[in-house]
Amino acid sequence: MEPQLKDSVTDGVATVVIANPAKRNAMSAAMWRALPGVLDRLAADRAVRALVLTGEGDTFCAGADISALREPGDEQQSLAVRAEEALAAFPKPTLAAVRGFCVGGGSQLAAACDLRFAEEGTRFGITPSKLGIVYPSSSTRRLTALVGPSTAKYLLFSGELMDTERALRTGFVDEVHPAGELDKRVAEFGQVLVSRSLLTQAAAKEFADGRTDRDGHWVEQARGSGDTAEGVAAFLERRAPRFTYGL
Repeated sequence: MEPQLKDSVTDGVATVVIANPAKRNAMSAAMWRALPGVLDRLAADRAVRALVLTGEGDTFCAGADISALREPGDEQQSLAVRAEEALAAFPKPTLAAVRGFCVGGGSQLAAACDLRFAEEGTRFGITPSKLGIVYPSSSTRRLTALVGPSTAKYLLFSGELMDTERALRTGFVDEVHPAGELDKRVAEFGQVLVSRSLLTQAAAKEFADGRTDRDGHWVEQARGSGDTAEGVAAFLERRAPRFTYGL
């Protein structure tokens, strides 16, 4: 099977699958190049309220296809950064569902998601020090914001893999689940995200990511959306809210 990105939408949740099983779902240059376009299309789809990124089979992503690094220039890294930034900028909640190996570019993509749920036994690593590669500054800052300077330096200096216990303790992952239970939990949580106000989620995502120039924008969005009135009415009437922002 040719390396590819697969996507589908079910009950408001888009799922993007990294599929390159012959190389433990390593990202080829074509896959890095394709990801921003896939994300743009799903972001524009009003049926999509959240996005899950995962790998095909029993591993998430073993990183970039190392064979491509033999080519001259830094195109592979530039493609990876553009894909990472597109994922971080996705305007709706994103969740990485991680199992097996999440290494190099795989960890780069997982860190660009809003949340990360992992299966017990998953191994995480960022390995440029094993290859003599300078990890991108934007990726380093994102990793440091996620896990703190000490853990970021540990990962980048050593290239060592960490287990799910350490990943959970350091904040790299948000939840860890026993083998066989990850997909069920991701599906359940996906529906939690879909049921909540996208207005709240989109504003919170920007604020949490450090944006400081859109306060007025979100005040206006809240004023005109109807989500606040619906949320209060649903609470008082003891029913599930029917939020409409973004529909």
